[in-house]
Amino acid sequence: MGCRRTDCFSNPLSRVFETLGLTVGTHPFYFLIFPLFLSAALGGGLIFLKDRMDNDLEQQFTPAKGPSKVVRAFVRENFPLNYSMFSEDRQHDKGNFASFIAVFNKVYNLLDSPALEEIIMLNKKILNIRVDNGSLGFEDLCTKVNGQCVSNVILEIIQSNDTHQTSITYPVHTQGSSSVFLGSVLGGVITDTSGSVRSAQAVKLLYYLEDLESTAEASKLWLRGFKTLLSEEMDSKHIDVSYYTSKSKQEEIDSHSTDGFPLFLITYACAITLSVISCLRLDNVRNKVWVAVFGVLSCMLALLSSFGLLLFTGVPFVITVANSFFLLLGISLNNMFMVVSDWEHTNVQDPVPKRMAHTYKEAIMSITITSVTDVLKFFIGVMSDFPSVQFFCLYTATSIIFCYVYTLTFFGAFLALNGRREASNRHWLTCMKTPSDKADHHSETYNICCVGGGFDKSTGAEKKQPVANFFKKYYGPFLMKPWVKGAVILVYLAYVALSIYGCVRIKQGTELYDLAADNSHVTRFIKKHRQYFSDYGPSVMVIVSEAFPYWNKTKRHHIQTCIEEFKREQFVDENIYTSWLDSYLSYGQEKGLNLDEEDLFLKNLPPFFDLFPFFQQDVNLTADVIYSSRFFIQTVDISSGKEEFHMLNSLQSTAGRCSAASLLVYNREFIFYDQYNVVVSSTVKNVAVITAVMFVVSLLLIPNPVCALLVTCSIGSVTVGVTGFMALWDVSLDSISMIIFTVCIGFTVDFSAHMSYAFVSSKKSSPDDKAVDALSSLGYPILQGALSTILGVSLLAVSKFNTFRTFFKIFFLVMFIGMVHGLVIVPVVLTRLLCSSEKDRVKEAGVTITKL
Repeated sequence: MGCRRTDCFSNPLSRVFETLGLTVGTHPFYFLIFPLFLSAALGGGLIFLKDRMDNDLEQQFTPAKGPSKVVRAFVRENFPLNYSMFSEDRQHDKGNFASFIAVFNKVYNLLDSPALEEIIMLNKKILNIRVDNGSLGFEDLCTKVNGQCVSNVILEIIQSNDTHQTSITYPVHTQGSSSVFLGSVLGGVITDTSGSVRSAQAVKLLYYLEDLESTAEASKLWLRGFKTLLSEEMDSKHIDVSYYTSKSKQEEIDSHSTDGFPLFLITYACAITLSVISCLRLDNVRNKVWVAVFGVLSCMLALLSSFGLLLFTGVPFVITVANSFFLLLGISLNNMFMVVSDWEHTNVQDPVPKRMAHTYKEAIMSITITSVTDVLKFFIGVMSDFPSVQFFCLYTATSIIFCYVYTLTFFGAFLALNGRREASNRHWLTCMKTPSDKADHHSETYNICCVGGGFDKSTGAEKKQPVANFFKKYYGPFLMKPWVKGAVILVYLAYVALSIYGCVRIKQGTELYDLAADNSHVTRFIKKHRQYFSDYGPSVMVIVSEAFPYWNKTKRHHIQTCIEEFKREQFVDENIYTSWLDSYLSYGQEKGLNLDEEDLFLKNLPPFFDLFPFFQQDVNLTADVIYSSRFFIQTVDISSGKEEFHMLNSLQSTAGRCSAASLLVYNREFIFYDQYNVVVSSTVKNVAVITAVMFVVSLLLIPNPVCALLVTCSIGSVTVGVTGFMALWDVSLDSISMIIFTVCIGFTVDFSAHMSYAFVSSKKSSPDDKAVDALSSLGYPILQGALSTILGVSLLAVSKFNTFRTFFKIFFLVMFIGMVHGLVIVPVVLTRLLCSSEKDRVKEAGVTITKL
């Protein structure tokens, strides 16, 4: 079956690039200076960086149109907060609060007085925190019920004169005439057969502050005082204390900017240094150190121009955008190595404009393939569900455009100027005229440091680097041996099997401590909370979101049946349940009221609410119509993100099955749980878009449809591998890792596309010879780009931030697996798939060879 060409744009674009290279080589100063002026002008936008910073945890790192945000808007509208009757379960948002967990040493528990005395003493110190020059204290800022601060009931129960400590029942305790839920404040509880507490390993105390604009600054100062006090009280004799405030998560996200950027700068500097070192040459004329420096400078200018432009236009800057630095550095270095490699294959005795024309004609096409796909991929990513991903993609796509343009202009112009230096045989450092041959009357040191300008007399090109010769003489022929190809296929099949095994084990969602530093008080608190307080999860609102005739006995029975369905769920405690309707029916029965009649039902609600004022917050009664109401269920056994994901899906599914009325479920934490349903679909969508775009572009620009298909398949292969090994390396799939994953997958396009384009464009006759030729040309540049970038980011592996360690893990996996695909798998597969008659077809079409 014959091969058919699909590269309808390849030849015209090659001619355009050839003309551009000739122009740049003839007038390099114009192309060098213009990007400098443009970058200087656009770089002024960086003065807005501080104003554009937006790392709001909820706004940026949760789905913009998450279903729980829609439900929250409904709750806010129908159940406004009563600030004089504070109820934790009825809060729309997290509000302002501080909390600490005290874990008792093994020889002590809650019932032992030494540990209890330390908790009581610490509680007194907290209540005595003063701010605003001592004029405001907790009693002035706290949330209130009937004019009194909301207190920690557990301490009241323990200290109550009417209740002996051993008579505390768990998880629900009767205090006076009311029932108190203790599941969220006592941890590690051991009870006797009657449900009374025998011992408890941990206790959690909470301090709620009013969430009002008038006291916002004072509340912020009080929370800061709380952190200062608790940081000094963590080393106690009988208890181990960890603390947390409502501002802690956001402060940790913000700390990524202040604490993480120095590490990013060091890592960036390492990657640049390694790249420059890889361009060192022993020849004092052919040395490419300054070319590497200007290649990196080109990347810097692209960052300056793109970021400045977007900041000028008011685009928010999110911390995730920092990841684009490494993407752009990788792309820029890859482009640089490809251009330099092709320059070195031109005839050194040709005029510089002619060498530039040939370099652009051969190299820029391959760079164009990867740049076009990357730009399209990231512009499509702007439609992501996560705002942080949207802004990241916008910054990255714009940066890649500038990177591509500056590679063609600024970097190309310097390469031409450096070519003029080489043409006149001048020293790379001093620019002095240098002899091309060693002289016996000069010292060995002189010959090493001051002689250069040699080239391969047989080809007229620069001498190949030792590593490039290794690919041509040793690695390429070895890889083409039949038994080696068979071994590669077997190893690849094992790789796919192991990757699929990892994919089915991938975890979803973010643990909150993953956003914090390892030694952060946030990490310490959340891990203690998971350890001791996971038996009982959040209290969940079950909302009837439409007008409903609760006095109709038949319909009321139907809605109560729906509520019973919730109580039978795996993650719900059927014995802990709050219902204004059940309480009202009991009230009516005690009063001898017939609540099956509409008038009596509505008439007796006000006196019922007078007796039970909290229930008034659960009913939206307007003009004798109950437009909505809510009930509360208690979740259990929520110990990880996986349980949170299943619990939310289970509750939403149960709500959807109720035919009696439209039901909604809500808890303020659901805003963050929404990511579980979105992150996988978004990642799959991103990879699918990358694959589709790559396939279309490859068909248009690569001279063989088989190669275009193989490049596309390699993306899927690397994606499966990275996902599988992510799971095996304990990396969860969340909004952060999704961004990093999307970033890194772009590199796989580069390796596969460059190798495929070089392979199919080779003049060699047999597929094996084509593969060796492609490896000889591209093996070293691919190795340069991958290893210099991997070694450069290796410092992130020891970061105290899990986000940066995750970046290193995914980045390493993608670069390493992508490099192996480009240097091993793609050449082997191409030799089995490429048509033997391609050579003649290439010649007929006038397709030029790439010697990148």
